[in-house]
Amino acid sequence: MDTQIVEEPTEAQLEAATATLKLLADRTRLHLVWALLHGEHSVNELAAHVGVAAPAVSQHLAKLRLARLVSTRREGNRIFYSAVNEHVLRLVTEALFHADHLTSGGRPAHHSAVGELAS
Repeated sequence: MDTQIVEEPTEAQLEAATATLKLLADRTRLHLVWALLHGEHSVNELAAHVGVAAPAVSQHLAKLRLARLVSTRREGNRIFYSAVNEHVLRLVTEALFHADHLTSGGRPAHHSAVGELAS
């Protein structure tokens, strides 16, 4: 990996990173952000995808929005959610790739799909 933080993180950065990881430590919220890897979605689309009731999905999305992990776009009376930036998407993707290593029992599926990655 060629991106590296050279300076020691500040207290504010550590607090923000900790808050982000705590929010993503919830299975439903992680699944919602993962779904947003594939583009923006409405609450009802996300609810159907993750198998959680729309009101609960709305509450999770509100927390993610307050933490500035997702953003919204209104189209008529519908609101569409998307991931804020590529850092959020990379964070979730890397967490899921790591989980793939932990649960695969052999060659992780993402190695086959993406090509040779460092183990």
